[in-house]
Amino acid sequence: MTTEDDAFILAQAVGKSYQLGSEKLDVLKDVTFSILKAKFVVISGPSGSGKTTLLNIIGGLDKPTSGQIFVEGEDLTVKDEDFLSDFRCNNIGFVFQAYNLVSTLTVAENVAFPMEWTRKPEEEIEKRINELLETVGLQNRANHFPSQLSGGEQQRVAFARALANDPQLILADEPTGNLDEKNAQKIIQVLQLLKEEGKTVIVSTHDLLIKQLADQVLCLEEGKLASENE
Repeated sequence: MTTEDDAFILAQAVGKSYQLGSEKLDVLKDVTFSILKAKFVVISGPSGSGKTTLLNIIGGLDKPTSGQIFVEGEDLTVKDEDFLSDFRCNNIGFVFQAYNLVSTLTVAENVAFPMEWTRKPEEEIEKRINELLETVGLQNRANHFPSQLSGGEQQRVAFARALANDPQLILADEPTGNLDEKNAQKIIQVLQLLKEEGKTVIVSTHDLLIKQLADQVLCLEEGKLASENE
């Protein structure tokens, strides 16, 4: 077992439940694992097995009902929202299945947003936008709005935005789930690039091509860690 000292991410007996009226819904049950820095990890499992909930807990968007989650040595379970929001902005890049782009901002403005939040200098922001749009192959779309883009293009903008502050940890929830094969391939190329750059990448997915990139697979079934392959 990787110790707290050398794990980049450490989950210890993580549980998550919701109260729905008189019913208690257990989404995650006693999930324990560790992830080393610069690993590409896939969370797999059927729909409803707790993949998104686990990603949200790793990213500090949600807190476990029981257990602990450590990211870069920080116990996120005991941190307040101010700490978590700063931590997410500086250390974690999120890519959501629904893209979550701001519809009233252009592509360039969407990518700039996390950098403006951390008050980066304007010249640095401009340079980084150009770099990232080149990385995802959308230099010619900088002044377009999300509604003018295809789903695949929006997902690539979401990746560029997630990478804006150069986070060490990238979390992606079913990033190819809504895409056709051609657009999915472009997302897989971005993921491959992140792996080569030594980022820690965690992807929840059913996509077998993404699974081929994995150094480690966490398979969830009904909220429990059914298997862990490294």
